[in-house]
Amino acid sequence: MQIILQEDVEKLGTRGEVVEVAAGYARNFLLPQKLGLEATANNIKRLEKIRVQLAKRTATEKDAALQQAALLNQVVLKFGRKAGETDQLFGSVTSGDIADALKAQGFEIDKRRIELADPIKIIGESMVTVKLVHGVTAECKVIVEKEA
Repeated sequence: MQIILQEDVEKLGTRGEVVEVAAGYARNFLLPQKLGLEATANNIKRLEKIRVQLAKRTATEKDAALQQAALLNQVVLKFGRKAGETDQLFGSVTSGDIADALKAQGFEIDKRRIELADPIKIIGESMVTVKLVHGVTAECKVIVEKEA
């Protein structure tokens, strides 16, 4: 089934692109989430208008993402966790914890956009990358301290 993407979909394509996907994937995920349109003859004719609209929206979103990235680069998040004698945490700091802390500071970031290879399990400082839209990334500092 052919779909015109309305949003960037990781490992599939970018906005305005016509891609071939399985019918179930389109019906159950792309269409209900409004990530794509069915590539009917009528929609193919409208494709150029759709691309112009998407390009305008992309430009404004990218500007907003750059401003948000500048603010995120200055953010320092502090977490207090229980730790053993070797500074090994009993728990860990996950991307969900980081997303919640960012939300408390006024940033609406989905935890799936926070790039954390493994949860943070030691006391200290770490730089965490946050992927925003259209290839814009930011880095925020995470400090994990020993809880008293």
